[in-house]
Amino acid sequence: MPSAGGRINLPDIQAKKLNNSFKLTHVGITNVKKPVNVQRPERVITLNVTMDVFVDLPATQKGSHMSRHVEVINAIVDESVRKPVQSLEVLSEEIATKLLERHEYASKSEVNLSSDYFLEKQLPSGVKCLENYKLLAMAKAVRGQKINTKMIGVEVVGMNACPCAMETIREFLFHDHPKCKNELKDVPMITHNQRNISTLMIEVPSNYLIEADDLIAIVEDSMSSPTFEILKRADEGKVVYQAHTKPRFVEDVVREILLHILKKYKDLPDDVVVTVRSESEESIHKHNAFAERKTTLGELRE
Repeated sequence: MPSAGGRINLPDIQAKKLNNSFKLTHVGITNVKKPVNVQRPERVITLNVTMDVFVDLPATQKGSHMSRHVEVINAIVDESVRKPVQSLEVLSEEIATKLLERHEYASKSEVNLSSDYFLEKQLPSGVKCLENYKLLAMAKAVRGQKINTKMIGVEVVGMNACPCAMETIREFLFHDHPKCKNELKDVPMITHNQRNISTLMIEVPSNYLIEADDLIAIVEDSMSSPTFEILKRADEGKVVYQAHTKPRFVEDVVREILLHILKKYKDLPDDVVVTVRSESEESIHKHNAFAERKTTLGELRE
């Protein structure tokens, strides 16, 4: 132990040179939880954000200075208490940029953020309630590049009604009751339902602002129906009926989201990256159904 007032020159083990090593693409810390104040158009909201932050590590560096990751997060989040951030994607970009400043040996950084988010929705009966969604943000910074990549996204839980089983039941019914064919040809049939979890991520160019509420609305409208935390019998019946009037495959959900994106964001550049993932938890199978598309707006516009 050092004497009172004395100092020890501690060795920098992380910076130890290695004779035989490999470069690592992601080194950092995960599951850091912090409160973040975000400025919305009419109010400031506080989000409980979970953060994963990384830098790359050259072959000549034994380890990353993990404490620097935490110091960067603390400094930027503490500042957001006094001056709310514009958005989660802007926050992630600030952290990614600052990480490269603190880790002089790194050439790239990446930040992934997620947070629960509550939005007021309206049941078919008109009753208002708060529903839970997940906000997502991501940023990547590369040393020497002035423009960083940042994305905003949402994860939405909804409901799908299977169109395949619906039409099969319709044919069964018409076969057994041919006189009903004309009267029931446009009536929704019974089918099996699926809980659908869909994720939409979209790149946000400099000087553009994309509202998460708009992304939630796009994803929900692309499913057979939204789902709600509480439903009385009348609302429950209306939700199920509405879902059966708009049957969807998991592939349909992805394509509908892409179509809505094209209509909503006509002014975004062609090189903006969009990623859509949709997974339906099957009710009559033991497996799930999945679909995905990662593309650019330019490719979609073609």
